[in-house]
Parts: sequence; C-alpha cells; structure tokens
Amino acid sequence: PRQSRRRRKSLAIAYEAGQGEGAEPRWEPPGWREQLERIRQMRSSRDAPVDEMGVHRCYDSSAPPQVMRYQVLLALMLSSQTKDQVTSAAMLRLRRRGLTMDSVLQMDEETLGQIIYPVGFWRNKVKYIKQTTAILKQKYGGDIPSTVEELVQLPGVGPKMAHLAMHIAWDSVAGIAVDTHVHRISNRLKWVKKETKYPEETRVALEEWLPRDLWKEINWLLVGFGQQTCLPVNPRCSQCLNQDICPVAKKL
Repeated sequence: PRQSRRRRKSLAIAYEAGQGEGAEPRWEPPGWREQLERIRQMRSSRDAPVDEMGVHRCYDSSAPPQVMRYQVLLALMLSSQTKDQVTSAAMLRLRRRGLTMDSVLQMDEETLGQIIYPVGFWRNKVKYIKQTTAILKQKYGGDIPSTVEELVQLPGVGPKMAHLAMHIAWDSVAGIAVDTHVHRISNRLKWVKKETKYPEETRVALEEWLPRDLWKEINWLLVGFGQQTCLPVNPRCSQCLNQDICPVAKKL
C-alpha cells in the first residue's frame, strides 16, 4: 500500500509540473510554422551575404581542429558591428599570414590593426583579440572553451558569438544565436510573447517555445532573410511571401 501511495504522489507531482490534462499549454505564436516555411522558401537560393561570406566560410577547413576553432572564434569577434563582406576580407588577410594563436601573439598591435581594418571598432578588437588569444594559450592549451559560460568570459566575446562558436566550432547547440536581424524579425513576426528590447531577451523568449531542433537553423534563416528582405529600414514587404500573415507588414 505504501508503494502505491508513493506512485500516486509522484504522478500528482508530474501533473502539477505541466504533464497532465489540466496543464496550461505552452505559448507559441500563431501561424509561426507557416511563416517559417515561407522564410525557408525565400532562403532556398542561399545567396545572402551570410551564405557566401558568413563566419562558417571564414575559417580554413583544412586546418587542424584547434586552429579551425580558433579561427571561427576570431571571425566571430571581428564580425560584431561589421558586414559579412568586411569580416570575410579581414579573415582572408589574416589567413594569408598563417592564422594561428602563435602568429597572433607574435604580431604587434599596430600590424594586427592594419590587417583587420576597417572592421567596426577595430582598435578595441585588436586589444580583445590579443587578450583572448593569450588566455586561450595559457588556460585552454591552445584551444577554445567548449561551453557558452566559459566563452562569454573571454574579452570581446558576447552571447551571440558564444552560441555561434558552439554551433560552428563544436557542432553543439547550447542555445539560439540572436543578433540584430534575429532580434528585429522575431519582434516583427511577434515570435516573442511581449516586445523585447535586447537580443538576449529575445534569445530567452525564443528558447521558451521554439522546438530545440530548430535552434541551429533559425539564426542562419533569419540573418539572411534580414539581409535581403526584412531590412532594418524600408523592408521589402512587397517581395515577402509572408506579407499577408505578417503582423506588422501593413504598418511598415
């Protein structure tokens, strides 16, 4: 009898945790699957800047794994507030000099600055790259950390970069990488329960309802969609397959 009482109690607890009939259904935005499928159609040609010059194309895929992962992180650090075309060109210049931790540590700041210019905030990035590279060499044995928590502790590495580093360098999905495009479009499509002001808020809001098997794809889809169609200013609503089901299309 005692055992059966224990079982009943555990069932009651599971029910209260949201697994029973009376549990409140998880919120999700109306029509999001149709909106997503139409974005996939618009992105099917894979010809946005992120497709051709994104971070996943900036590293040397024939390099040893540790070097490859370091190059991914460096490309992400350079990409902040910078167009893909500019980041790609800067990475190409760095790789021509043999892009490894040792080569960066041996390079003086002035030379590094000349190579990465004109990426956004290049002076700050020179300092961050030198500091982070030294930490990676000393603390991580010449590799990059394999957790978001450790990655965001590195100078010049934010949450979006950390999640993308996990995706690209480690092939691990720890969360959704939210940049300005993902943030903007998620709010326009009302994919957040209430309006969010910052990308990190948007990440948390999306992760609450978006199925985990879509977390890796959503950044790539929305970034390219934001570069080509759902622009920050003067979005091309007339060319968008979602114009009839977009909550803000008629207001823009």
